[in-house]
Amino acid sequence: MIEGVNGVQIEDGLSIVHGIPLSEEQGIGPLTLSGYVQEIARRYGPREAAMVMIDGQRISWTYDELLARATEVAKALIAIGVGKGNRVGFIITNRLEFLSNLFGAALAGAIAAPISTFYTASEMEEVLSIAGVSALILERRVLKKDFAELLTGIEPQLASAAPGEIASLKFPFLRHLAVIDQDESIGAIEGWSSFLARGADIPDALVEATAASSKPADPGILLFSSGSTGKAKGILNSHRGPCLQFWRWPQWYQFGADAPPRTWGANAFFWSGNLCQQMAGTLSAGGTLILQRTFDPEEALALMEAEKATMPIAWPHQWPQLEQASNYATVDLSAMRYVDFRVPFARQPTVHTTWRQNDESYGNTETFTLITVFPVGTPGTIAEGTHGIPTAGSTIKIVDAFTGRTAPLGERGEIAVKGPTLMLGYLGIPLDETLDDEGFLRTADGGFIDELGRLHWEGRLNDIIKTGGANVSPLEIDAVIRDMPGVKVSQTVGVPDDLLGEVVVGCIVPKPGAALSEAAVRGYARDKLASYKIPRRVLFFEEDELETTGSSKIKTADLRKLAAQRLAAEQA
Repeated sequence: MIEGVNGVQIEDGLSIVHGIPLSEEQGIGPLTLSGYVQEIARRYGPREAAMVMIDGQRISWTYDELLARATEVAKALIAIGVGKGNRVGFIITNRLEFLSNLFGAALAGAIAAPISTFYTASEMEEVLSIAGVSALILERRVLKKDFAELLTGIEPQLASAAPGEIASLKFPFLRHLAVIDQDESIGAIEGWSSFLARGADIPDALVEATAASSKPADPGILLFSSGSTGKAKGILNSHRGPCLQFWRWPQWYQFGADAPPRTWGANAFFWSGNLCQQMAGTLSAGGTLILQRTFDPEEALALMEAEKATMPIAWPHQWPQLEQASNYATVDLSAMRYVDFRVPFARQPTVHTTWRQNDESYGNTETFTLITVFPVGTPGTIAEGTHGIPTAGSTIKIVDAFTGRTAPLGERGEIAVKGPTLMLGYLGIPLDETLDDEGFLRTADGGFIDELGRLHWEGRLNDIIKTGGANVSPLEIDAVIRDMPGVKVSQTVGVPDDLLGEVVVGCIVPKPGAALSEAAVRGYARDKLASYKIPRRVLFFEEDELETTGSSKIKTADLRKLAAQRLAAEQA
């Protein structure tokens, strides 16, 4: 073994690097989600944990109130028969009830399964079919969506059944539904007050017992992500994985002990990055979440000003929208402290900061965010130009993408990872089909490890598109567009974009004589795909323009380059 930077160990001559032993890591608290919420309430009880504006009214909870509301949800879940290992789904934007349901499920001994509010009816049906939730809790109205109508459209029995009397052949494990933003029931979907009242006779001691029954190795949270197959992937995590990351993020951010963050954000907690960076990064440090249910730039800036936000968390495409907002030049953002001094937002007239974001990192949903990182404040001579070193207990190796052979140190190949935050597995897929013989997850990302044990990530080896912080499967989009009358070939690619990272571009070969237009294709996709999956641009090609492999598969790398050239020519 050779020692690299910050105590990492490199196997002699090989591209295998180990983080420090997990037992040597400092600052880690309880490793179950139930223990986590109990611990932050013990530490920070009367402090404000989170606030949100609902219909012009400011609503906030202290840490003590967060635990009390989560306990109330746990009692209701126990009363309807939810037990250890059951899955509790919830379709909720970033509001206080997201927190009480996440931790309420954990306190009841169940597995929390947050579900995207971006899903269309067909996507929702697919996810609910694989999720196997026993209880489903929803926010009825989100922008133009009515999730009660969407669900009763998917399963008509929900409209006629009474609460607690569901017998769905489509969702055979589903036994109870509740809606958080009204007290009136809609068929089988129970109003919130009635749902919570079910737990009135459940003693606190029983919740304590169910919470204590969870162990770090038990399944704790189920997330969903686009995969290379074109179908949603259910990614099951133990309690230990997310909890380790929950305690780590404030350390990676290097928050001052005297200045816990007041964090604004409008990006959904049903994705692991936002759950860790915004929610846990704030709560683990005793800060306050400034929640915005859906992103609106003017409202966001006004909220930051009113709440004296010290940290904004936004995806790359949201920064320009904030800067172009009508009130950008006039709001008082002088409370801001944790803003990367390199981003244009830091040059807003009232913002003064020297803080620097920890960009030197790498991870994915399967590792519940980062598995390599350098914390904020790491000297540039060590960190810059790399993507960090393995987290405690984790191992990174580089393998030949075709043979699986471990590469010599410094040689490029596919990144493979394992460690204590690695998922338990994908729903419905045997673990031996996911991990290699040594227990590593091969990520389909390319890179290399240098002589100091630092990872250099160089991009994806597969075709998943990362746009505006979300992973999008081209296969899923193509499966929809190919069903459109007049489409002969559909191949979706990601084209580099300064704003979104990558922009989704549909490349289509029309059938002879078909009269297709870009607007028509986007409109067709809009009825079946979430908004961020709809191609921003649609380009039309002759079939002989598309290079193919020997097995007649389109060469996506060549098509991506061709699409980028076509778009650049349009702007010239």
